[in-house]
This record gives sequence, C-alpha cells and structure tokens, in this order.
Amino acid sequence: MIEIHDLSYKYPGSKVNALHDINVKLPPEHVFAILGHSGSGKTTLLNCIAQFLRPTIGKVTIDGQNIATIDKKTIHSIVGVVFQKLNLFPHLTVMKNMTLAPINALGIPEKQAQKSAMEMLEKLSIADLAQRYPLQISGGQAQRVAIARALMLQPRYMLLDEPTSALDSQTTSDFAEWLTELQEETCFIIVTHDLPFAQQVASHGIFLQDGVMKTEGNIQEIIDQQTASV
Repeated sequence: MIEIHDLSYKYPGSKVNALHDINVKLPPEHVFAILGHSGSGKTTLLNCIAQFLRPTIGKVTIDGQNIATIDKKTIHSIVGVVFQKLNLFPHLTVMKNMTLAPINALGIPEKQAQKSAMEMLEKLSIADLAQRYPLQISGGQAQRVAIARALMLQPRYMLLDEPTSALDSQTTSDFAEWLTELQEETCFIIVTHDLPFAQQVASHGIFLQDGVMKTEGNIQEIIDQQTASV
C-alpha cells in the first residue's frame, strides 16, 4: 500500500505551498483517482509519489518503507509512470519502444523481450501496431502503447497523468473500458480533471483544491459533492 503522511511541497522560489498537509492511503486493490482543477497540485502529488520530487515536509511510504530510502532503480520497478506527453521515442517502432528498457535496464535478452512485448501487445489488442512508428498511430493507440511499455517492467503501481487529455469523447470511453480490464495487471493511480472518466474507471479517490485535500473516499460521493457545489 502507498501511504502519504503529512506531505507538503513548495517549489523553489515560491511563497506558497503547491501541496499542504496531505494524508491519504492508496489501497492497491482499487483504481484510485486524484481529482482537481488545473493548478490544484495533482501532478505535483504524482511526482512526489514517483520520487521525481522530494517532499518539503512529510513522506511517502510503500508497504511502510519511506520511498526516499529506496534507490530510484528499485522504486521505478515498483511504480511506473505514464506522463501526459507519453514520451514515446518517435524514431523507434512500437516494438523498439516496448523492448528498450527491458533490454538495457533489466538485461533481458532481445528475443525474450520481443516475445514478452508481443504477448503484451496481443493481450491489449494492439499487436498490429508493433512495427509502426508513433507518428503512424492515433492518440488513443499511442496512449495504449505508452501504458503497455510501462507494463513491460511489471510495476505494482502505475501512475497516469491526465491520460484522456488528448482523446476525444468516444476514444475516452473506449480507453476507460480498456483500462478497467487492466486492473488485474497492476494498481492504477490516475491524475485527472475529467470527472466522467474518473467515475467510469475509479472506485476511490481524493479531490485537491489549491494544494489542499478537500475530500477523499468513494469516487461517486466525491463527484456528487463537486457537482452540487457548482
């Protein structure tokens, strides 16, 4: 379980905290949503969980261990991240994107990595994209490829930063169904401002406003509260 304890973060040179006194448990058996409007601190919290940012105050623990004491190679084998920009290598095919980290970071033989990548692509119904380049596939397909690439490292937790930002409504709905099917692969923690998407995929979550956690719990109750306050 990931637990966030008394966490605050202030960017260098800023007079105010981007996050203030966050306390929450992120249970591994759920798709968990971090909700809030732009500038609420959602991505900052994601970066603290992934150890890209060190909290100014407080800590993040995984199974009781402070992530600050875990080396980055280990933490990134436990926690995978797919950023909003996806960061697929445009000069590499989907297959090459998929196998680069397993081969170079984990030392997996190329043929074994390719076999695992193809199995993953087939499982996610995108095997036909294996020899295409990122510019030759749609935004929704690229999102799936980025997640498939991250799943190659078999993380226990997967952080997704605004995964529907570049998708139209129909692709978002299809993506939500697909993501729900992946819950058996890993625990997803989703940063999003898209309440209907969160409602479709997540069971629990939190709502941030100006860096403060306003509410937590059942996702439907959170969304109902936000809808009533508009």
